[in-house]
Amino acid sequence: MRRLHVLTAAIVTVAFMLGAGSAVAQSKPFDLNTCWMPSHETFTAWYAIKKGWDVEQGFNLKMHYFESGMAEMEALPAKQWVLGGTGSVPMTVGALRYNAYMIGIANDESIINTVMVRPDSPILKVKGHNKSFPEVYGSPETVKGKTILTTTVSSAHFALSTWLKTLGLSDKDVIIKNMDQPQAMAAFEAGVGDVVVLWAPFIFTGAEKGWKKAADLKDCGAAIQLVLVGDKEFCDKNPEKVVKFLKMYFKGIDLKLKEGEKLLPDYKKFYKEWAGMDMSDKSAREDFITHPVYSLDEQLKLFDSSKGPSQVQQWQDNILNFFTDQGRFTPAERDKVLKTPYITDKFLKMLKAEQK
Repeated sequence: MRRLHVLTAAIVTVAFMLGAGSAVAQSKPFDLNTCWMPSHETFTAWYAIKKGWDVEQGFNLKMHYFESGMAEMEALPAKQWVLGGTGSVPMTVGALRYNAYMIGIANDESIINTVMVRPDSPILKVKGHNKSFPEVYGSPETVKGKTILTTTVSSAHFALSTWLKTLGLSDKDVIIKNMDQPQAMAAFEAGVGDVVVLWAPFIFTGAEKGWKKAADLKDCGAAIQLVLVGDKEFCDKNPEKVVKFLKMYFKGIDLKLKEGEKLLPDYKKFYKEWAGMDMSDKSAREDFITHPVYSLDEQLKLFDSSKGPSQVQQWQDNILNFFTDQGRFTPAERDKVLKTPYITDKFLKMLKAEQK
């Protein structure tokens, strides 16, 4: 009998140990590969790692660095990443070619995609050529034929094309040189080109060098967002992991809305560590405050399509239609994207349901 008790105890102990081992295995954080650029939206992911918010949600956030949204999209087929942040313009390309989902909004960047010129540029001599856009500098005569440096198929490119449209011009009327943002900065400083189109934080560095704003998207009556993007296959197979990612990210958005400029020391540290950029206090502050962010409830409203196309759909369709007009998309490609349900609030709604 004693032997039976000992054997039973041994079996129970082994079973307990196996159960504990299984629990440990289940609780082990999984690696989550994500894509980011050296800009405002990435601070939230960087900060989340510093605070352990990713581990709290059961994963290790792996941040992969890309200079542009198109570079991110080109890496998607190889599954270098499955979630992250990208621009609204490459988002349309991701939807067309790489089965990418838009799952949220990281920030609004309408006023930080900017057309910049040197202070002696003749473009600055004409303001309000188009009376509908009184804050826009330039005219057909001062802009046509100019060499413009920017990152093509990006939010900066959208800002460039939108600016040209207000002047009655198109991409075909100028010479566009495709460069990553740091390259465009360096080339323009060296005297290359007549115009440079940048996003933050590069616009603030440009301003410190004396470069002047000719227009931004808001001046031109347009809007653009930096969005949260996901690989469709991964998101469809792992909705709970997508929600964990969003829960982590919205913790950062909520902190930005609550703490505001109190986060600036960490923000400067982020740029130094992640992007290798030593920002001045002034530039860091301007970059931080010129990127509005939206709470979960605000985003659910922006994604709501119950009464027709959502605000987000309208924003994206404007971008898609404009680039089609410019010949960057064929009408067939535009129609394909318009019919693709790549804009989804499914995961935002799942996150909201968890909070109730």
